Amino acid sequence: MPKANTKSGPTLKNFTPYQEKKGEEYMCSAQKDHFKKILNTWKQELAEEANRTMHHLQEEANNFADPNDRASQEEEFSLELRTRDRERKLTKKINETLERIEVDDYGYCDSCGIEIGIRRLEARPTATLCIDCKTLDEIKERSYGG
Repeated sequence: MPKANTKSGPTLKNFTPYQEKKGEEYMCSAQKDHFKKILNTWKQELAEEANRTMHHLQEEANNFADPNDRASQEEEFSLELRTRDRERKLTKKINETLERIEVDDYGYCDSCGIEIGIRRLEARPTATLCIDCKTLDEIKERSYGG
């Protein structure tokens, strides 16, 4: 399952990789359930981390007399808030991915339509492109100065 990492945000760790059965159809209900579980756990951990941040900001908010102490605290809070903003965007992406699972649109490349693959989805459950299309996308982005 996804595991919260204190400073760098949540990462996908500590889940049991899906064991495909011989002749099993791609994105069958068992596979969808596997990814729903990963995504929902990840989403829950993001919410818990956001809650911890909110409590930390409320409890640690001090009006230091020393300007250097105030600046350090403000910088720490700013970094935490930026991290939470990235995680908020990730939560939105997780919700969109869960919707894709519900409408049987999950696991297939948005660009070429082929299967993304179980292992790639376990590495990045919100992936919408197969590895080839993602690689091409990144090459195009670099060549256009993006």
